[in-house]
Amino acid sequence: MQSLAVNLHTHSYSIHTGRGLSGQVRSEANQLQTKGHKVAVVTDANIVRTQNSWLLDAFGNIPTLILPPGETTKSFAHLQSCCEFFAEHKLDRNSAVFAFGGGVIGDLTGFAAAVFLRGISFYQIPTTLLAMVDSSVGGKTGINIPAGKNLVGAFQQPKAVFADVNLLNSLPEREFSAGMAEVIKHGMLADSALFEILASADRLHPDHPDMAGIIRRNCSIKASIVQADERETAKDGGRALLNLGHTFGHAIEAVAGYGTLLHGEAVAIGLLLATKLSVALQLVDHSNIARVEHVLSRYNLPIRLPSPLSLEELMLSMTRDKKVRSGTLRFVGLRALGEACTIDSVNPNLVRDLWLESGAVSPH
Repeated sequence: MQSLAVNLHTHSYSIHTGRGLSGQVRSEANQLQTKGHKVAVVTDANIVRTQNSWLLDAFGNIPTLILPPGETTKSFAHLQSCCEFFAEHKLDRNSAVFAFGGGVIGDLTGFAAAVFLRGISFYQIPTTLLAMVDSSVGGKTGINIPAGKNLVGAFQQPKAVFADVNLLNSLPEREFSAGMAEVIKHGMLADSALFEILASADRLHPDHPDMAGIIRRNCSIKASIVQADERETAKDGGRALLNLGHTFGHAIEAVAGYGTLLHGEAVAIGLLLATKLSVALQLVDHSNIARVEHVLSRYNLPIRLPSPLSLEELMLSMTRDKKVRSGTLRFVGLRALGEACTIDSVNPNLVRDLWLESGAVSPH
């Protein structure tokens, strides 16, 4: 196990990566209980089916809430289920909750921990590649509403993150590819050498000997950005850069219906659209489009909408994005592969043209 520190002004924690970490998690839970702190676990039915032995090794008979899998679980209804479960088991402000699952479970559990008793501790135990390299790090938690993705939430930093690479062995290939979209994103926005590895070296897979190192590298990129701008308040750049491809991707998820496309699949389409936007604004050379298409296709990620979506609904969804400031939508683009930037005041007609090129349909 190797550890990476995330040092914030008000709270610091460690991201632990390696293989076979159930014992370390069990030790953490035991220490909490020895001190008289109540502990609970939130997971989903898929994890119980595929990782039950890990669950038992790490948590034994600790009270466990099992939720339905999928993006639609990030809802007010399941937020209420979490809070009622915490109350049922008499969790107090000294208690801690372990989120054992992918990004959905981590986001939901973290938000529940933020609001229950106005804040209790929680730990991230990510089980998907996407969660290991992205959503478990940085403290953004929340749920979706029909108007948009992650529009309701809170900043709630975890006490620690334990990323056991062995948990990826049960991950469906499609889910692994979806996680690679976030790995590709980090290369595009901050690490050109990582991007080149993804484009030309051996294709990564759960048993790849470099997998743990790649996860740590991604966590390091995200941690350094979060440390400099924890609550995404920088006027330019800052934590907003981590949203590369997400302004487009979140609109796709909202209009297609949550769960129709995996988050990483929607982000992959968004990454290519962000590249095309950067080319159209003459920030990068046209050749970068083919380079991004190549690496996305290499990991079986979509580069256009798999089925037509309404242009007007996509445009409307984008206006509800969290990155809207004073009525103006901010995009994240590229100055180069490996260097991202925030972009303000983009002509809506240019955005509409990019959507149409990617398979959106207009009634006109």
